[in-house]
Amino acid sequence: MIKKVVNINNKSVNEVELPDLIFNIKVFPDLIHQYINYQRAKNRQGSHKTKTRSEVKGGSKKPFSQKGTGNARQGSSKPPHFRGGAISMGPQLRKYTSSMNKKEKKLALKCALSEKNQNNEIIIIDKLKLNSHKTKELALSLNKFKFDSALFVYDLEKLDNNFKRASANIPNINLLSQSGINVHDLIKYEKIFIVEDSIKEISKRLS
Repeated sequence: MIKKVVNINNKSVNEVELPDLIFNIKVFPDLIHQYINYQRAKNRQGSHKTKTRSEVKGGSKKPFSQKGTGNARQGSSKPPHFRGGAISMGPQLRKYTSSMNKKEKKLALKCALSEKNQNNEIIIIDKLKLNSHKTKELALSLNKFKFDSALFVYDLEKLDNNFKRASANIPNINLLSQSGINVHDLIKYEKIFIVEDSIKEISKRLS
């Protein structure tokens, strides 16, 4: 499909062809959901832990006599119902990571890109280059696109330092290298700005 290319001031400057097999396929919401859960689980540390009976401080000596106190008999001060005792069924060290094969990951990315494209939420921009690092000037230009949040996908080797500095102070805007595109970020932001030169690399990665 043919899509127009705009500049930073939202003026049409060119056209580019987007591969239908990447930007216009049938969307599978369940696969997108699965990939997002996969990403979130992978980022969890799993370092939470509570002490069991064998790890809390104390001995196995009876805390008081078995008879004559009026209390229930106890064999140790380590059980969960004692103050300073173990935690019953508390969290333990674990890995939350799940598995997804390469075909599923590629298809999930294609679905996310296709969904954004079909909703007219992908904008192809010619370049991310500014003459000044002033945030105010960039904000005035981006206001012409009318969005609440945006992700800019760029070529790492061609990132303009002025654009990077100017965009750093604008809320709900993020920059992402073309090699790092993922489903979570594509779905999280309202508009996806993709630099024209990055289309070939994205297509090559997902073909």
